[in-house]
Amino acid sequence: MAADREKIIRYYKGTEGAETAVKLVDLAEAVNKSRKFKTSFFLDPYGCEIAETIAANYPALKLVFDGGYPGAERQKAAFVHEDFLGTPSFDLTVVKASWNAQFYHIAHRDILGSLIGLGIDRGQIGDLLIKADHVKIIADVKMGQFILQNYTQIGSSAITAEVGSFSDIEVREERCKEIKATVASLRVDSIAAAGFGSSRSKIVSDIEADKLKLNWQSVKSSSHMVKEGDIISMRGRGRIEVAEVRGQTKKGRTGILLRRYI
Repeated sequence: MAADREKIIRYYKGTEGAETAVKLVDLAEAVNKSRKFKTSFFLDPYGCEIAETIAANYPALKLVFDGGYPGAERQKAAFVHEDFLGTPSFDLTVVKASWNAQFYHIAHRDILGSLIGLGIDRGQIGDLLIKADHVKIIADVKMGQFILQNYTQIGSSAITAEVGSFSDIEVREERCKEIKATVASLRVDSIAAAGFGSSRSKIVSDIEADKLKLNWQSVKSSSHMVKEGDIISMRGRGRIEVAEVRGQTKKGRTGILLRRYI
């Protein structure tokens, strides 16, 4: 399988997924030898796609994902050998951190920043499920214990951390809105402007601020061309899918059908 390893690493070289691909290939190789299973760190959707690509190169391996609840965006991947007859364990837990919503409005970036400030790597925690007065943090059991013992503050707000429950996590329900539009071109800034109801200049600023992702990778250029099936996501604004690219109008514009998920 050495050839497969080098082929995969070469494929992702120079992309945001390069480091993730190397780590996941190492896991797959180890499972291929041990004939058991190994579980990854938490992966974003792009990381999950990389895991699927890698698993497809190892016929004896199957892939199982778990993010703690149905619809989780960040998930762990388990490479499982066909000879392994048990069930792979993900060892996930929930930590609930609460604050006084009367005095503090706490956002996703505040929570993530405070966790990273504790020395926690992003790959060690899953989804952050935020309400007005608390957040539920998905983590593995060992990291959950660390958070329980050390997480006492978000910004200037004192917090209380306790063990949470998976049973009362609401299944993520996505609302979908179809958008029909015509665009001058299939550039990512044009499509994103149509999908998010924004100006192209604002989208360009968002790209420069690294707020926009195309197929879960940072957009490097506003002139990058998109195609049918691509996913454009924006921090805090949800994501849009390029559902259909239609023909050109008499004025030379291109008709598109977008699905926006909120």
